[in-house]
Amino acid sequence: MAQDTATQAKAEIQRVRDSAGFKAAVQHIDQGYDSYIAEGIRLVEIPAPPFKEGVRAKAFAELLRGAGLADVEIDEEGNVLGLRKGTGGGDRVVVVSAHLDTVFPEGTDVTVRREGTKLRAPGVSDDTFSLAAILAYIRAMDSAGIRHKANILFVGTVGEEGLGDLRGVRHLFTKGQYKNRIDAFFSIEGGSADTFTSSGVGSKRYRVTYKGPGGHSFGAFGLVNPSYAMAEAITLLARTQVPADPKVTYNVGVVSGGTSVNSIPVETSMEVDMRSGDSKGLGRVEQRLLAVIAQAAETENAARSTKEGEITVEKTVIGDRPAGAIAETELLFQLAKASIETAGYEFKGPREASNDSNIPWSLGIPAVTLGKNGPGQSGRSHSLDEWMDIEQAPMVKGMATSLATILATAKME
Repeated sequence: MAQDTATQAKAEIQRVRDSAGFKAAVQHIDQGYDSYIAEGIRLVEIPAPPFKEGVRAKAFAELLRGAGLADVEIDEEGNVLGLRKGTGGGDRVVVVSAHLDTVFPEGTDVTVRREGTKLRAPGVSDDTFSLAAILAYIRAMDSAGIRHKANILFVGTVGEEGLGDLRGVRHLFTKGQYKNRIDAFFSIEGGSADTFTSSGVGSKRYRVTYKGPGGHSFGAFGLVNPSYAMAEAITLLARTQVPADPKVTYNVGVVSGGTSVNSIPVETSMEVDMRSGDSKGLGRVEQRLLAVIAQAAETENAARSTKEGEITVEKTVIGDRPAGAIAETELLFQLAKASIETAGYEFKGPREASNDSNIPWSLGIPAVTLGKNGPGQSGRSHSLDEWMDIEQAPMVKGMATSLATILATAKME
């Protein structure tokens, strides 16, 4: 790490935090805290299941327009975009984003329940309140009269979760109108502001389908069975040894198939997730999966009768997230670190995760994923009892910490 980069970052963060504009912006967030909470609750209670983020997207777009952003639009992939223009001219942008979607299927009750200073609801922390935080940042910057040289593009992305496969941010960087104009990228998530994510876990996901002739469980007993083939594949995968450092993982998360208890299935399927921050390690476990699913079909065809037809296997890629990271020597990394330390937090090191920042990391574009909460202010992410503690002082401190990083990157005047 170049010492001058760290020194430069600390000085820039301190300059931002000492400015009258930043102090006024934080005061605006603090004084308008109840409105921030109310707006967050409103957004949480607009369902945004996978691939059906449209209603929430429209609401968020209207809120961005109301906050005074220019060029607000919903792009062809469903992302919401709004621009806060800088004073430096040009068409380059710094992106500040949060994702619109949640992991929860259509029909999930997303009513927010309040218990003291805790809010409970599916998606409350991951990542809906980050959308509300973006709106709070914009209004606070306007109220404080903050200007910055770089253009800031605020984005609500679609498809961050699950089978969405980062489709929104992928579109932003590869097909959208800003695709070759992004200098830095921030993803705002529901974690603690005393750390940030600097490296992305890559993932590869498959849907594997076994098919056979089927038949009556008694009358056709002895014919090949797709369930047995799939069970063999799962067993072989489960016995696979993978390294702990760099960490490689695999999981069979969904299994399905069959029509009745007394029928040999015609078809069974499973969905498999493999992850690692090491692309070579991810590639090795992927090759192991492909080998065992073929071996399992061969084993079943050899073990039972194929007179009515053989077991066949089909494999479909349903997710492909690239791995990547930002180097510690990058100014953006050092700005995020300096912001945490200058705020008075103990920085225990960056995190590794899988999120929207994976795409810019894989393209070599500086990016970090920032938290906005105080330490320990959220939990049970991706569960029906997901929660977020909204105690005001630690939340405002967390929001201010991330805002300082954004303003320093955008070259606040």
